[in-house]
Amino acid sequence: MSVLKSLKLSDAKPTAQAKTPVERGREKLVENLALQKQLAESTIAGTVFDSPKHFVMRTNGEGARVRVEIPRRVRKGWFEDGSRTTHFIMHYGGRPLEIAKGKTAIEVGSLPKLPMLIDSLIEAVRAGELDSAIATAAAERGRLLNRSAKPKAT
Repeated sequence: MSVLKSLKLSDAKPTAQAKTPVERGREKLVENLALQKQLAESTIAGTVFDSPKHFVMRTNGEGARVRVEIPRRVRKGWFEDGSRTTHFIMHYGGRPLEIAKGKTAIEVGSLPKLPMLIDSLIEAVRAGELDSAIATAAAERGRLLNRSAKPKAT
C-alpha cells in the first residue's frame, strides 16, 4: 500500500485574516514604541543606535532584485525641560498622540526610567486603552491627506 493512498487529502486553503483598522493602529504604535525603547536603552548605555531598514532595490545590470539594508533614522520621542525632567511623547502618523484632552507628554523623571514606562505604554496599547486616541489621530491624518475633504461639523 502506498503512503499517499493512506493519507486523507483535502482541498482546504489557509484564509488570510484581515485585520481591523484598530488592530493595525495598535501594531503600528507598538512597533514605534519598541523602536523608542531600543533607542532609549542605547542612549542610556552610551552606544550608537542602529536600526536597519530593509527594502528591495534593482542594482545589477540584469535587473535582478537585490535586498538592501540602509540605516533608518529614528527620532527620539523624549526631551528634557528646564529642570532636567524627562518627558516622553508618543507619535502616531507623525503627530503627537493626545492621551488626554490637551495632554500629549508623559513626565518620566529621569532617563533610566524611560524603558519601564515604554513597557507600560505597550501593555496599555495592547489592552486597548489608547484605541480612541489612535482612532482620532488616524482620522486627523486622513483628513490632512485628503485635501479636498471638508472638516466635519460638530
